[in-house]
Amino acid sequence: MNAANLRPDSRPPRHIAVVGAGIAGLACARTLRQAGERVTVFEAGAQAGGRMATVASPFGGFDAGAQYFTVRDARFERALAITAPGMARRWSANAVRVLDEHGRVVEAALPTPEPHWVAAPGMDAIARRWAEPLLADGRLHLGTRVRAIALDALDAGRWQLHTQGEGDDHPVHAGFDAVLLAVPAGQARLLLPSLPLAQPLAGAMAGVQTVPCWTLMLAFPQAAQPGLYTLGPQWNAARSTHHRVAWLARESSKPGREPIERWTVQASGTWSREHEGDGEERVTAKLLKAFAEITGIRATPAWTQALLWREAQTTAALGRPCLWEPAARLGVCGDWCLGHRVEDAFVSGLELALQMLK
Repeated sequence: MNAANLRPDSRPPRHIAVVGAGIAGLACARTLRQAGERVTVFEAGAQAGGRMATVASPFGGFDAGAQYFTVRDARFERALAITAPGMARRWSANAVRVLDEHGRVVEAALPTPEPHWVAAPGMDAIARRWAEPLLADGRLHLGTRVRAIALDALDAGRWQLHTQGEGDDHPVHAGFDAVLLAVPAGQARLLLPSLPLAQPLAGAMAGVQTVPCWTLMLAFPQAAQPGLYTLGPQWNAARSTHHRVAWLARESSKPGREPIERWTVQASGTWSREHEGDGEERVTAKLLKAFAEITGIRATPAWTQALLWREAQTTAALGRPCLWEPAARLGVCGDWCLGHRVEDAFVSGLELALQMLK
């Protein structure tokens, strides 16, 4: 993400707002910052990372969103090597099983095996590392939700953001030369101002479709007893055709993780959409039943937590890396531009920054 000297010396730095501190937003913000631009990032969550989230429990962490990442793009590989050396660890889930509706193995490995990587000690480690320079500059506002984007009240050639955070009374952040949205497609549509100059972006995004995902996290500390190392199947990860469950992973099998037996269960997009309005207790009961059917593990977990990602997987992508509208000084990026992989998010954020710097 080294973009030094991309900004012409004759032009003063622009003040750019980036909304969202997931991988796309961080890749974009860091690239612009390295090129000499003045960047301020707003993140609704308490931590940077978006779906590269790690949920803590008394028994160890869970990768609640992205379970792993691939490294196909040379720029992503270089960024990891330079900015997060040693954090990317290969996970043996490249031999992930494919299961039928009843939990029986129908395929011993994915059709096209490739290295699966995780960040250590949790998937949020890379995002936290990439956020450090922004935090040091005081340019990353965590726990700050952007509610609206409007033309600057004092300078119609710039933008202002209306935000809401803990202890804030609807503050306004003004004077931005450009605003870049690095959030899920649905959120981006809602945030785009209803002005003619923003309509090209809204129109281009019309065909993007995503589905939600309910994620259930389970801890079985009883498996740490002497002589009992794992429960259930001998595989560590599987894709499933079960009508409720699409993916299962033994979190404790990932490198750099705590040894206590922990599983993450991710529901299918169809089931998650049908149960999007359900409460955590009901979802936990249904997914726990499906988990037992698939794995044969019928022990009662000591700890559970269910989490809903409202825009988890892209079913119809934008089809290009990002959108940048120079006349409006507005742009959007995110994994949904290209797909739903972690490196799709990285490439999208990087490409948006590079387009701005042309």
